[in-house]
Amino acid sequence: MDVQLTLTFLILGATIFAFVTNKVRADLVAIVSLLAFVITDILTPTEALAGFSNSVVLMIAGLFVVGAGILRTGLAGMAGQLLLKWSGNSELKLFVLLLIIVGSVGAFMSNTGTVALMMPIVVSIAISMKVSPSKFLLPLSYVASLSGLMTLIASPTNLIVSQLLVDRGYNKLGFFEVTPIGIVGMITGITYLVLVRNILLPNDKNRTQTNAGYKLSPKKIIKQYDLNNRLFKIFVPEDSPIIDTTLAELKLPATYALCMMKIHRKAQEGINLLPMTYQEMAGPTSVIHGKDELYIQGEEEDVRRFTTDYHLQMQELAEGEADELVSKHLGIAEVLLTPNSSFINETVSSLGFREKYNLNIIGINRRGGYKLQDMITHKLKFGDAILVQGAWDEILLLARETQDVVVVGQPKEHASVAAATGKASIAGAIMLLMILLMAFEVFPAVISVMIGAVLMILTGCLRNMEDAYSNMNFESIVLVAAMLPMATALEKTGGMAILSDGIINALGDYGPYGVLIGVYILTVIFGQFISNTATAVLFAPIAMNAAIAMEVSPTTFMIAVAVAASMAFVTPIASPTNALVMTAGGYKFMDFVKIGIPLQIVMFIVMMLAIPFFFPF
Repeated sequence: MDVQLTLTFLILGATIFAFVTNKVRADLVAIVSLLAFVITDILTPTEALAGFSNSVVLMIAGLFVVGAGILRTGLAGMAGQLLLKWSGNSELKLFVLLLIIVGSVGAFMSNTGTVALMMPIVVSIAISMKVSPSKFLLPLSYVASLSGLMTLIASPTNLIVSQLLVDRGYNKLGFFEVTPIGIVGMITGITYLVLVRNILLPNDKNRTQTNAGYKLSPKKIIKQYDLNNRLFKIFVPEDSPIIDTTLAELKLPATYALCMMKIHRKAQEGINLLPMTYQEMAGPTSVIHGKDELYIQGEEEDVRRFTTDYHLQMQELAEGEADELVSKHLGIAEVLLTPNSSFINETVSSLGFREKYNLNIIGINRRGGYKLQDMITHKLKFGDAILVQGAWDEILLLARETQDVVVVGQPKEHASVAAATGKASIAGAIMLLMILLMAFEVFPAVISVMIGAVLMILTGCLRNMEDAYSNMNFESIVLVAAMLPMATALEKTGGMAILSDGIINALGDYGPYGVLIGVYILTVIFGQFISNTATAVLFAPIAMNAAIAMEVSPTTFMIAVAVAASMAFVTPIASPTNALVMTAGGYKFMDFVKIGIPLQIVMFIVMMLAIPFFFPF
């Protein structure tokens, strides 16, 4: 046997062993495998790095951004609540309904896109039901793979075999020609997953990464500190003596025990065709203008005294307006003092906190007791939590100040959610646009996804590019990119041809049905370690030649290759969808083996009956 061929199989075997033992992160294993192919001169550096420019990898990255936009805007949660309503809180009904929806959506877009879009919804539902997302994510991936058999455009494998038929002078596959096989596959797959969901699927909440972390949301903080009942809106008439006065001159905390949170005022620049307002963080240098709306925190008695002194008007807060404390630009967070903090034994007034950090201190939590009045005279103690309010960017800067304080929770995430609030309809429209562009093949799939990702950022569904990058799961991206060149290595060394020729020669005496079985099994085996696209590209010509040699319908064999290439159930690298859910669901390699092999056997039996029935030799 050729030396490079031997090395290829050795590297492949070592890679599989490393995945199975799960001692090293999957993406690191994939990179080491990739380097081994280059070091042994099986692949050139250009060939080895080709996966990182592959459209599938770029599409996965873009779909992470689209998925984050759906999650941030609350669209995922809304969809999850709708599904929960339809299912009537029945986990079984929810499970089946979810898989049917995934199969339906996957019929008109790539399985990778389907999983990336549905993952935030599934996680949101699972957490709301207090069930581990790991119980849902693997079935999500499997059904998304099966949905690739529903229509011609649902999977690249369908397009590959259809194009090969055209190239060889046969009729291409119709848009719904593979649908009967897809329906059989979906029914079989969903039935199997329903039966084994409580037996084989993991349900350990500690395994999934989606449940990690302490999250003290701004809404919880507002409720805990009872800020809703201590927030007042004040209107500044144009004849008020407070106009043109700075907050530093007013000395609100010392004189009235009040804290100015923010100011709403009408835009003064340019020609205002529409009444436009903007808000600014209230700071020492903020100047009061006529017609301003001041949001003040404190006791009602003190607020009334302030309004009387300066001829101001108290206004009713509209329903939900108390949530104005949190917006796209402004937020609140709880801050803990570190053991060696220089703030300990200092009073709020002596800290110069507003001047130093451009943030307001609006409350103190001391052992569960909330101090919201006369705070400036209180000395801070270790264990105190300070409630601060101001611009999200300033809170994020404070989060890096680890010497004196630690910001509790995840201000970066909460800032992103606040920025995207109210934009669920925009995110939904972007998702629909992306699906339509992909369904009607207006652009290549990767371009349609990139359009969706960019629109999520431009419309504010995600705060900025940093937010977009932080939501990409680079472990999954690197894993897929590093494994794609393995198909090139197998093809270059002749390993694929040796194995496929051996199967055909061994089973040729059993007629078309025997060879069909052989092609299907070989395609399935290699489809567990290389992409379904690469598998279809390699095995479709072999199947075509076998059909022509036996003078039977090539369509039957092309369908078999497309079906087998979609049966990516046994390994996390068998499909990008498996790689996507592996990290999010906290799965191990053996979870795929334990659940995937029985499903593979069931699908083999069903498909060997269905394919010749719908597509006779």
